[in-house]
Amino acid sequence: MKKYIIAGLLVWLPLAITIWVLLWILGLMDSVFQTLLGAATAVLPASAHALLDRLSAVPGLGVLTLLTMMLLTGVFVANIVGQWWLRQWDRILSNIPIVKSIYTSVKQVSDTLFSSSGQAFREAVLVEYPRRDSWTIAFVTGRPSGEVALRLGEAVGPQHEFVSLYVPTTPNPTSGFFLMAPRADVRPLGMSVDEALKYIISMGVVAPPSTPH
Repeated sequence: MKKYIIAGLLVWLPLAITIWVLLWILGLMDSVFQTLLGAATAVLPASAHALLDRLSAVPGLGVLTLLTMMLLTGVFVANIVGQWWLRQWDRILSNIPIVKSIYTSVKQVSDTLFSSSGQAFREAVLVEYPRRDSWTIAFVTGRPSGEVALRLGEAVGPQHEFVSLYVPTTPNPTSGFFLMAPRADVRPLGMSVDEALKYIISMGVVAPPSTPH
């Protein structure tokens, strides 16, 4: 009996979690859409309120609207005029106290993670952590720069190349640790980042196929 229950759980659990994540994303997007409708209600005349109420009752319209807005924004900023307006927008937000700290940090991280030419999270490696002879999977996020790179060079010598690593936790890979280690001390893996994430989330149960590097 226990064996069959576990077998059934293994079938339904991934589907249930997938549905839950999708519903959470849809709910978040719908809440943003409702906020935009609320702002529109505050500025538009009373004659338009009935139309806005009908729009808020349409299921899935918020998701479609936000996706359309992101698509149009992407098309707009892909040309010279859009790039100029984007620079002006960045300059305005970068001069507002408090806002500039949050906006600049988030923009730098997002530009690094989603850049097609960047190297963040494009390589899975093995690194000794949290002690010697104890290994874990990490992701290369780049190389140390600025004062950090200077101090590392002073400590171990400029001949050592360092890499920045993100060590995710299990089973939640969105939290983890940031390390800087010599490139010679990490071992590259042939598995893809997706395969490495599955391996981490499953706590080693879902092992990717052996791919000698």
